[in-house]
Amino acid sequence: MAIRLIHSVVACPVSVKLGTPPARVFTRRSRVGEWRGASTTLSGARPLVFAKAKHRGESVEEENRAPIQDHHQLLADDDDEDDDDDEPFVRFDERDFAGTASVPVYVMLPLGVIDMESEVVEPEVLLDQLRILKSVNVDGVMVDCWWGIVESHTPQVYNWSGYKKLFHMIRQLGLKIQVVMSFHECGGNVGDDVHIQLPQWVREIGQTNPDIYFTDRAGMRNSECLTWGIDKQRVLRGRTALEVYFDYMRSFRVEFDEFFEDKIITEIEVGLGPCGELRYPSYPAQHGWKYPGIGEFQCYDKYLMKSLKEAAEVRGHSFWGRGPDNTESYNSTPHGTGFFRDGGDYDSYYGRFFLNWYSRVLIDHGDRVLSMANLAFEGNCIAAKLSGIHWWYKTASHAAELTAGFYNSSNRDGYGPIAAMLKKHEAALNFTCVELRTLAQHEDFPEALADPEGLVWQVLNAAWDANIPVASENALPCYDREGYNKILENAKPLNDPDGRHLSCFTYLRLNPTLLESQNFIEFERFVKRMHGEAVSDLGLLPRIKETKLE
Repeated sequence: MAIRLIHSVVACPVSVKLGTPPARVFTRRSRVGEWRGASTTLSGARPLVFAKAKHRGESVEEENRAPIQDHHQLLADDDDEDDDDDEPFVRFDERDFAGTASVPVYVMLPLGVIDMESEVVEPEVLLDQLRILKSVNVDGVMVDCWWGIVESHTPQVYNWSGYKKLFHMIRQLGLKIQVVMSFHECGGNVGDDVHIQLPQWVREIGQTNPDIYFTDRAGMRNSECLTWGIDKQRVLRGRTALEVYFDYMRSFRVEFDEFFEDKIITEIEVGLGPCGELRYPSYPAQHGWKYPGIGEFQCYDKYLMKSLKEAAEVRGHSFWGRGPDNTESYNSTPHGTGFFRDGGDYDSYYGRFFLNWYSRVLIDHGDRVLSMANLAFEGNCIAAKLSGIHWWYKTASHAAELTAGFYNSSNRDGYGPIAAMLKKHEAALNFTCVELRTLAQHEDFPEALADPEGLVWQVLNAAWDANIPVASENALPCYDREGYNKILENAKPLNDPDGRHLSCFTYLRLNPTLLESQNFIEFERFVKRMHGEAVSDLGLLPRIKETKLE
């Protein structure tokens, strides 16, 4: 079967319908929500879906046929179908990144690479894996330095021994290191395979003063990280949270001075909230949240409530010093609430006041902690990580973003002020979910009204407009070419007049599945293209041999 590729553009979701007769791929014209200026060019997404369907023996057709303009469309010659079945590859349209800017690629190390005794876990196995990464020219690795391990038992007593051994191993192989100052708990989130709590001495304080943790409207505490309400409160054995963070970062800077001097450590990502991200813990799995629930506001500890009441009094409306009472629960939908529904209270005078305060607390926390980071790591690159809250992006209120602290409703820009704060500290922005496709989200969870591509476009441009470096990482495990191609498209936007591109990309994460034969071949190919190198199999997808069951 000879395949011709015609370049075009259309906003139409793709779905694969598997049935008893030969399965078919249908495309439907539908409205893709407000993208805030984002290009709707799908750049290779659809032909790859069609190619995959074709080589599985599925036929391709369209529903509600309409004139198609500027999109990739596969046209097949049925007379050659038998001949094509013998080819080892299926051909599809794929952008050539040879000669483009080189974007460094880092790989996150396993969360539990250092155990609770501050020892490297299975060092020989890890060393072999690092050698494999080095063999395909990965630039470096990312390492979480867990507060709960290093300062576990006694305030201001730090045990960096395991990390020193690890860093020496990495340096011997000629790899660079991105370091995460992880002031949060590990465990309970997607992808967490170990449990590392906050330091024991902090948890002891929390037993007598649970208001050091974020709290929801029902009074449930979240011990994943400390509430931003104690940034300036001396409730941690005579220190404020800011002082605790600064002392930890300063200790790291002194202990690892040689790695800074030798430029082995290239960046410090400063943990600013749950999962190390600058956001409220608004969608905790341990409290029953499931995708795509809107989450809940997390401002009901006594310190943040005091701040809210003071802000209401300054505004002259003391009765506004409370959280909204019509947001329902973690797994509600926006249209099922009085606050987030279209025309709901989120856009009332009180709603705008509350959301302004809620998002300002987030930005102020980032501002304060990054100020401490710049003091501790003077002259070195620092970064902050933002999560990609892409569900409900196509609704007016953007409810899931609002509960996470991003005031990004349809009549607001929630990311410009964050980018401006990062610019103040010359900090880079690290953003997630660059591998996700809106069409795929529409197929899997149509009720979520998600738009990861629109969100990525908005956030990346907010950062670039503020003239700060933008890095990214994948939100979920990625082993296939379709996901890698989406990352590449975001890393190096097509025809950008300013030639903008990501400063680096960090792959989540090193594991045995990544190192499996075909997966690692795809990963090596991805690294080459991120580095601007040519690949010999451009536009060729290996044909999958399937065994038919009698």
